[in-house]
Amino acid sequence: MRIAVCQNKGGSGKTAMVVNLAAALAEAGERVDVADVDPQGNASRRLGARPDADQATISEAIKCDALGAARDAYVECGWGGVYSERIRVLPARFELENRISEAGTVGAVKRLKRAMAGCDDGRTTLLDCPPSLGHLTQLAMVAADAVLIVVEPEFDGIEGAVRVLAFVRDHAEDLNNPRLHVAGVVPSRVRAGLGVHDFQLEGLATCFPRLVWAPHIRERAVIKAAADSVAPLRSLRTLPAREMADDFAQLAARITRLKETVA
Repeated sequence: MRIAVCQNKGGSGKTAMVVNLAAALAEAGERVDVADVDPQGNASRRLGARPDADQATISEAIKCDALGAARDAYVECGWGGVYSERIRVLPARFELENRISEAGTVGAVKRLKRAMAGCDDGRTTLLDCPPSLGHLTQLAMVAADAVLIVVEPEFDGIEGAVRVLAFVRDHAEDLNNPRLHVAGVVPSRVRAGLGVHDFQLEGLATCFPRLVWAPHIRERAVIKAAADSVAPLRSLRTLPAREMADDFAQLAARITRLKETVA
């Protein structure tokens, strides 16, 4: 199953969601792919899979426009242990920006789906999208089975999430992926005791009926520490790190159940 992790606003914690869900799925015994569809390449770096200058990346796989073209671009997660055994990364460099200029080419929006064809059978694939609804995100949506929206509980974040929901609803047919749907909305970077967050969280169920997932991901320094250290949360061996890893494990279990219903 492929899940495009999206938001139409930057700074929502989207890449942190992808990286930590991948870790939680691997800890649960799942085989996971992370496709980095963001030219910033932050998911690649945080997973210890930043590509060398001569290494093929997702950009070259898309440009090739051939079935299975991504096969040789996957690399192991650099964390070691079960993570390297179970997580593969389709990495990105900033050159991925060049693919945006192909948006007007007939059929270009299908190129990532073609590149990944046959490469991730039986695996859970998380696609880390840029904070936009442009060509790169559309490439991911065409390739995906479902969309997971990450939302910071503030006005701009909720507006961005609403735009993603509306885009999927209104344009799945246009993307030649009519079964594409929003599987869930996950509140992220939630700050305890902040009035505006409490207020916005109360209204999420109204904005996104039956779509809000729990637990909410709190704003905690350990998430940034793990990202900067290029390491999984559980490796930090602190109580806050274990608590956050347990929260992601609950979300990962939700993804596993979703995968079983689609199979």
